[in-house]
Amino acid sequence: MKAAATAYDVAVIGGGASGLAAAFAAAWTGARVVVLERDVACGLSILATGNGRCNLSNERLDPARYRHPAAARVVMGEEPERSVAAFFDRVGVWTAAEDEGRLYPYSRRAASVRDALLGACLRAGVELRCGCTLTAAHADADAAGWELALRGPERPVLLRGGRDEKAALRAARRALSDVAQCDGQLHARAVVLAPGGRSEGICGIFGLPHVPERPVLCPIACAVRDLPKATAALDGVRVHAALTLRGPDGPAWREAGEALFRPYGISGIAAFNLSRRIRPGDEIVLDLFPEMDEEKLAAAFERRADLRGDLAGAKDADAWFDGVLDRRVGSLVREVAERASARVTPETLARAAKGIELTVAGTAGEQAAQVRQGGIPFDAVDLETLELAGAGAPGVFACGEALDMDADCGGFNLAWAWLSGLRAGSSAAAAARR
Repeated sequence: MKAAATAYDVAVIGGGASGLAAAFAAAWTGARVVVLERDVACGLSILATGNGRCNLSNERLDPARYRHPAAARVVMGEEPERSVAAFFDRVGVWTAAEDEGRLYPYSRRAASVRDALLGACLRAGVELRCGCTLTAAHADADAAGWELALRGPERPVLLRGGRDEKAALRAARRALSDVAQCDGQLHARAVVLAPGGRSEGICGIFGLPHVPERPVLCPIACAVRDLPKATAALDGVRVHAALTLRGPDGPAWREAGEALFRPYGISGIAAFNLSRRIRPGDEIVLDLFPEMDEEKLAAAFERRADLRGDLAGAKDADAWFDGVLDRRVGSLVREVAERASARVTPETLARAAKGIELTVAGTAGEQAAQVRQGGIPFDAVDLETLELAGAGAPGVFACGEALDMDADCGGFNLAWAWLSGLRAGSSAAAAARR
């Protein structure tokens, strides 16, 4: 890494999805741009999205899907779907829609999105510096900008491709940790903060407020009320269900979809989305028949009793639900009904099947969480430009997970990364021209 200071119009701190979008947007206007990435290469976080397929957006970017809908509406614009489409048209990524409006690259490979985005940035003249850590930042009133102190490798560490990409990445990271480090600095007229979901350190460097972060879009640790071992007995069973988070004044959120039982609780997309909204002690109601109301379900169970006999007197109670529910799930419904009533009837079975109560302990599997909640609060942000107040001087912008914004599964989080990055990058370039 060069020790001498180099001057840029825009420095982007972080080379993930939002950082690369910001760099591309700034360079598109003619700004001289550098990206400073701590890892051995830029865009690596993109590779893990959508199970390697990259669910890059959604056909309907509803602000209600976001933590702060009003802020999302302003930042993403009136027609966010068109803005995302125009962005990918510029970088050369074709898209295809799947269930629930989820947009994927036509290749269905996250690597092709990363490659296209890196190629677009390089063609636009963006300089990518990897293995670099920002250690300090000082406003330079005389030079109208920021002096950034960096620490990075004395020589470049390259990520070499191959059949075993994970092994190549591990080798490159080991090489980065072993290579000698040196200090350097650069000058930038404007700075974009795009460090991802771990922004506390960057906020400390620039003196910015910070909302504590926590992992979300991950499984939920919970237990069936009065049956603490029930989820362990159901480990690996998948059901189509609706999950309702109960609030003090009634249902606070309802999500239908696949739920996967795990020893610690529940997983699956519906649970992931609910993980953004739960706190320890909350109650979730699991409805195994979301398409039927309780009365219709009771009538269906009544007809089944006419054919199979009453569940209460069945010799093989575990087989009573065959063709309807997995035997282990049916056993849970029976246990819940028995605990609620002295006599199991079609009505009590229906009530149990539509009202299995889960008590929340927290989240689980946080190491694999898709996003992190928290970051720079929006009361410190100009929503039109994403410029930050309180940084000690003008010309500091933020985007992506650095901001206190998260959303449900379905491409909404990556859409936020692209659109907030484009807004921050273009705003930073405009500030650099002033």
